[in-house]
Amino acid sequence: PRMRAVLPPCVRGGTRVITNMCAANPLAAAKAAAQAARESGLRGVRVAALEGDDVSAALGPDTELWEGGRIGDMGREFIGANAYLGADAVLAALETDADVIVTGRVADPSLFLAPLRRHFGWAADDWPALGAGTMVGHLLECAGQVSGGYFADPGFKEVPDLARLGFPLAEVGADGGAVITKLSGAGGRVDSQTVKEQLLYEVHDPAEYLTPDVSADFSGASIEDAGGGDRVRVGGATGKARPERLKVAAAFDGGFLAEAGISYAGPGAQARAGLAARVVEERMRKIHRVDSPLRADLIGARSLHAAARQYAEDARDVRLRCAMRAASREEAELMLWEVESLLCCGPAGGGGYRGGITPSVFTRSAFIDRAAVSPSVKVFSS
Repeated sequence: PRMRAVLPPCVRGGTRVITNMCAANPLAAAKAAAQAARESGLRGVRVAALEGDDVSAALGPDTELWEGGRIGDMGREFIGANAYLGADAVLAALETDADVIVTGRVADPSLFLAPLRRHFGWAADDWPALGAGTMVGHLLECAGQVSGGYFADPGFKEVPDLARLGFPLAEVGADGGAVITKLSGAGGRVDSQTVKEQLLYEVHDPAEYLTPDVSADFSGASIEDAGGGDRVRVGGATGKARPERLKVAAAFDGGFLAEAGISYAGPGAQARAGLAARVVEERMRKIHRVDSPLRADLIGARSLHAAARQYAEDARDVRLRCAMRAASREEAELMLWEVESLLCCGPAGGGGYRGGITPSVFTRSAFIDRAAVSPSVKVFSS
């Protein structure tokens, strides 16, 4: 659906599309994009698939994990691993002159840095320019966040017409300085506040933001009103040499995620929900002898914060949510049954039971030498 919406105006207007929404199968995604072009009446649209992020074969049981330990120590089946490719890999796809480039795992800022490098001719070791371009990419990478989406907080930070939020644009100069803006008729807002929030989003060290392309330095960034409304000028970012290795997301079989809920309302709702949680926990641990990770939250009283913190002493609209990462489907079904049994065997007034089981995956981070990663490009036509 996204491709069918985007391709007709972009292809006819000469705008190239670059996206990393291929998940684990860039070839299939490229074929789907070509099919979407055909369904939209577009012929001869060239779609380039960027592969090479799958580095599963290059990792083994002795591969060390960033969080500690090794892959072989996880006690779970190793499913696969994908490296974060950078702008150099995307550049190879751009050089095919494809109308659409679809990739597997690529670092988000690199999707924007690649066309900037191609347009301005920035060298692969022009660290100040790459750092500046990476800041532009970082500001744009979360779509509507910088134009007011994740920023909105009624009563504190108002955002107009959020239901028609406009995605951001960047007008970039040869030195990497840019104006962040949006279409004038679109909802949302672009100002120094929205840009500052997005600039620091998920950045552990603003002076050394590590990407596959550069160690970016945002500590000297400038942010100022560019005039005309919804226009913010950014600059001052620089960079140093890129990291020697690439980051890898290693995936493991997480077993089955069981999740079930039941609601309590009215006087004593919080106490009844708390009793229900203790019943489920005691039955799973002491009667069924299940030791898989189990969590019970009282949504409306305490859930997102630490369990010891309560929003109210006597909340009257509480939903008990129980979740367990089970080693087997049988364990998962057992937890769902215990929560459902609260309808008859639990505290008074429980209702609205829902439960479900889904296979799950969890990831850990590792690193890999760049020489072990070999990006490649294949081109399809509609």
